[in-house]
Amino acid sequence: MGAAEAALILLAGVVAGTINTVVGSGTLVTFPTLLFFGYAPVTANVSNTIGLVAGGLTGSWGYRHELRGAGRTLRKWVPMSLLGGIAGAVLLLVLDPAAFQAVVPALIALGVVLVAVGPRITAWTSARRGDEAPMSVHDHTGSRIAVLMACVFVTAVYGGYFGAAQGVILMGLLTTLTSESLQSLNAMKNVLTTIVNVVAAVTFVLVAPEQVNWAAAGLIAAGSLLGGVIGAKVGRRLPPNVLRAVIVVIGIVAIVRMVWFS
Repeated sequence: MGAAEAALILLAGVVAGTINTVVGSGTLVTFPTLLFFGYAPVTANVSNTIGLVAGGLTGSWGYRHELRGAGRTLRKWVPMSLLGGIAGAVLLLVLDPAAFQAVVPALIALGVVLVAVGPRITAWTSARRGDEAPMSVHDHTGSRIAVLMACVFVTAVYGGYFGAAQGVILMGLLTTLTSESLQSLNAMKNVLTTIVNVVAAVTFVLVAPEQVNWAAAGLIAAGSLLGGVIGAKVGRRLPPNVLRAVIVVIGIVAIVRMVWFS
């Protein structure tokens, strides 16, 4: 690996770690970078997943204040992320990637739409129920809790399989189904997506270590470690409407990137 290649992979890691912490879809920076330098798709995906774990850890730590009071909710959602991440990682190793990647742009588009109109849908459903105030994640009925857990699980499967814009899709679902603040949901999103990356990375190392390029994974890890810190500082300062707009823009760019340049 030459110096220029190493520098660009490191830089891609910084950018990806920053974007992942603010909203998600950092994979759409690092994954194409590795493909550009000739890495096989599965090797690029596996190495990228392992490398981005570091950025998820620093990003989650940077959002620790927004996680206050979220313990009860995370105790329900974390097992879904663990199981989904393992399932997605196994699917990557046994299925034809083209079959699943064909629906990725549609999933990202769904996430973008849900982020954009989620609060209106929540307000409308609350009005239809006659609620005096919007429900938080702690006030949901058993059926809605089950729906939320299913959404977290399905998103985790997707994240373990490919991961691009996993955060956009998860934020879209959570902002539609809950009335928690955007920053609180973003903090929980960082924890959940990091868990998915961790279990997927462990699965890859145990099941298919030959697919890991440790040099590339190490450079992405070093870059995303710094990116997670930067992303937490930037994301936590964004007003809700601005953060929502950033999510939508990044989601649209992700779709364009995947459809026209894949």
